[in-house]
Amino acid sequence: MAMAFPKIWYSVAVGFLLPFSYAHTDFFTSIGHMTDLINTEKDLVVSLKDYIKAEESKLEQIKKWAEKLDQLTDTATKDPEGFLGHPVNAFKLMKRLNTEWGELESLVLKDMSDGFISNMTIQRQFFPNDEDQTGAAKALLRLQDTYNLDTDTLSRGNLPGVKHKSFLTAEDCFELGKIAYTEADYYHTELWMEQALKQLDEGEVSSADKVYILDYLSYAVYQQGDLGKAMMLTKRLLELDPEHQRANGNMKYFEYIMAKEKEANKSSTDAEEQTEKETEVKKKDYLPERRKYEMLCRGEGLKMTPRRQKRLFCRYYDGNRNPRYILGPVKQEDEWDKPRIVRFLDIISDEEIETVKELAKPRLRRATISNPITGALETAHYRISKSAWLSGYESPVVSRINTRIQDLTGLDVSTAEELQVANYGVGGQYEPHFDFARANEPDAFKELGTGNRIATWLFYMSDVSAGGATVFPEVGASVWPKKGTAVFWYNLFPSGEGDYSTRHAACPVLVGNKWVSNKWLHERGQEFRRPCTLSELE
Repeated sequence: MAMAFPKIWYSVAVGFLLPFSYAHTDFFTSIGHMTDLINTEKDLVVSLKDYIKAEESKLEQIKKWAEKLDQLTDTATKDPEGFLGHPVNAFKLMKRLNTEWGELESLVLKDMSDGFISNMTIQRQFFPNDEDQTGAAKALLRLQDTYNLDTDTLSRGNLPGVKHKSFLTAEDCFELGKIAYTEADYYHTELWMEQALKQLDEGEVSSADKVYILDYLSYAVYQQGDLGKAMMLTKRLLELDPEHQRANGNMKYFEYIMAKEKEANKSSTDAEEQTEKETEVKKKDYLPERRKYEMLCRGEGLKMTPRRQKRLFCRYYDGNRNPRYILGPVKQEDEWDKPRIVRFLDIISDEEIETVKELAKPRLRRATISNPITGALETAHYRISKSAWLSGYESPVVSRINTRIQDLTGLDVSTAEELQVANYGVGGQYEPHFDFARANEPDAFKELGTGNRIATWLFYMSDVSAGGATVFPEVGASVWPKKGTAVFWYNLFPSGEGDYSTRHAACPVLVGNKWVSNKWLHERGQEFRRPCTLSELE
């Protein structure tokens, strides 16, 4: 019986590759860049399936060989001499053992993974790294705090406005807890380790180990001062693993501390107060501004009185009789009175938005802030986004947008900064800040030579399913993203003094993808367009 082993051709096309400019970290700071990773992963799945097909084809050939030889050897072993008495059988036995078994051995040893591994090696240089994973994890914790989400809600993916519901496994929860632990964030360590334990107790099949979870959890609880709960968790750990060295040591230490407390003979009142202090589990104390900021992000901010609301209007606006808008005025509405924040509706088209995004996307880099002391640009944990700058001469669309801003604000854009385009990442945000330079930052815009930032124009280039508001904590204003609109406010009084009520923030994006672009207009060139007044606050 002659066995033939045809060659197995296995090829993996090295498909979608991220552009070279994307081969950098900080993927988590831009959803726009993260979308390219979806294509990368899809290509790897195709490559993996090709590899599986090749392995299955190889095993199928080996299986057929085994089945035929099984039948042949069954017959031969019943009457070896009679079987080999036939000269053809004798010849084929020699041939099989001398040649065909060697070919089979080569087939078994053939590595079918070369193509897949090659593709993985090429694509790996574009993969996110540990910083990205940690950044995405911290984003979930930030969203949890800002929007008052409990771990079960977040784990089950029950978020408002989601299109593609997803959930966290016990292993995912364990990973979030570990990342919080490495940051010495024991509050979130406890929350997520408890969630992982809960899901395992409910019967979820997972590679996460209860012993490891309880080890982290008991320590996190102890670090927050709840000795009784830490002992209870450690006892549960020892029930699962009686020989656990660290748990046994911790148990002895906890018992020693408990004994010392009993010997202290504290009064019952003092003991109760101390217990309350020890068992109180709470997040770090936030500044009042932080609390206001988070409330505004949740839509729980101050409500404007009916009297003030009556002063807010919507109107058709022609840019103070600007020739371009006399016959076709734009829709404008008041968002807030002090500081005056106005919104322009249908002010940028979908086509213009797509052009701006396409121009910006290849240049997106981690957004920076200006160091108030050195003036140098640097990244900051409180600004999670990527940005790019577009000049008017690059595209007629950008030039047209700049002209539109000038016509509607009445301010000279020739001294303004370039159009900044920003895309926010996972839980993307920009915590409370001023756009203008304060008195203690005289050199903030010295290199530009155009004075301070007199005003801000902000385009919303996408709708956001949940979160992502622009909030003003000083006055309690919340402005929600709406695609195709723009908001405008003055950062300086006509006197040139800064308006501190314009301190604002971009709330974390809970669900969705937030694209904005903004234009910072400067003082130079506005001397006759917005003349000074005699009062500092006018």
